[in-house]
Amino acid sequence: MTTPTTHIRIGISSCLVGQPVRFDGNHKHDHYITGTLGTVFEFVPVCPEVGIGLGTPRPTIHLVGAAETPRAVGVKVADLDVTDKLVRYGQRMAGKLSDLSGYIFKSKSPSCGMERVRLYDGPGHKGGGGSKQGVGLYAREIMQAHPLLPVEEEGRLGDPLLRDNFLECVFTYHRWQQLNTQRLTPKRLVEFHTRHKLSIMAHSTEQYRALGQLVATAGTRPIRELTDEYAALLMQTLRRRATTRRHTNVLMHILGYLKKNLSSVDKQELLELIEGYRLDRVPRIVPITLLKHHFRNYPNAYIADQTYLNPDPLELKLRSFY
Repeated sequence: MTTPTTHIRIGISSCLVGQPVRFDGNHKHDHYITGTLGTVFEFVPVCPEVGIGLGTPRPTIHLVGAAETPRAVGVKVADLDVTDKLVRYGQRMAGKLSDLSGYIFKSKSPSCGMERVRLYDGPGHKGGGGSKQGVGLYAREIMQAHPLLPVEEEGRLGDPLLRDNFLECVFTYHRWQQLNTQRLTPKRLVEFHTRHKLSIMAHSTEQYRALGQLVATAGTRPIRELTDEYAALLMQTLRRRATTRRHTNVLMHILGYLKKNLSSVDKQELLELIEGYRLDRVPRIVPITLLKHHFRNYPNAYIADQTYLNPDPLELKLRSFY
C-alpha cells in the first residue's frame, strides 16, 4: 500500500498567499491556494522584486527585447534596469530551494511568469500590446536549475484537468525525492516504477514502454546514471496530459485483473461505468471506486500497490480524478 506523504514544500509567489508585496502595495491572494492546497502543502513564499530590494510600493517593470535575452526595465523610470539582479537572485534562490516538490508562479509577471509574459520591443510601452513570448526572469532561473520540478501558474489551476495533472506531478515527484533520500538500488528503482506503472500508462503508452525498457537495464549500468535518465523521462511523461481515451484503456486493463472473479452482472456494471466515463457522463472516480470495492473482495497485491487506484490520502483529498 502507498505510504502516507507528509511535509510537501511548494514554492509560491508571495502575493498569492496574501502578502502585500505587489508594485502597488496590494496582493493577489488566491483563496483556493491557501484554503485548499494550503491544508496539505507547506508554502515557501518568495517575491523576487522585494528580494532584490525594490520595496513596496515600487516602480513598475516589464520585459523588453528578444525572448531569449529579455531585459527587465522600468515602465516609467527610464534608467531602471533590474535584469541582472533578478537573474542572480533566481540563481541564488534556486540553490536554496532544492527541496521543493513544486512551484506555483504568479502569471504574467516579468519576474515570476512561467510562460506567455508580455514582451515589448523597447522601454516606455504602456498598457496592452507586446507579444506573449516572455518568461519571467526569476521563474526562468528556477525552472532551468530544477528541470524536473513541477511548475504551474495560479490562473491555470482553475482548469480542473491542468490542476489534476499538476497535483499528480507534485505527489509523484515528492515520492521520487523520498526515494532519493535512501541508497538507490536496482531493486528500489524497480519497486518505484512498478507502483507507478498504471499512472504512467494513462499519460503515454509509448513512454510507458520506454520507461520499462530503461528499468530493465537496472543492474547493468551505473545506478545514478540510470536513475537520472529515468527521472527525466518520468516527469516528461507525466507532464503530458492524460486523456480520457488513455484513462479508459487503463480502467479496462485493471478490470482484466477481476475477469475470473466477477459475475457477469458485476462485470457489466463496471463496463457501463467505464463507458459512462469515456462518454463524459460520470467522473473517473466513479469506476475507480467500484473497482476498489471489488478488489477488497478479491485482493491483488500488484493492484493494491498502484498509485493509480490507491494514492496517498492527501493526494486523494486534493485531486479531482476527472
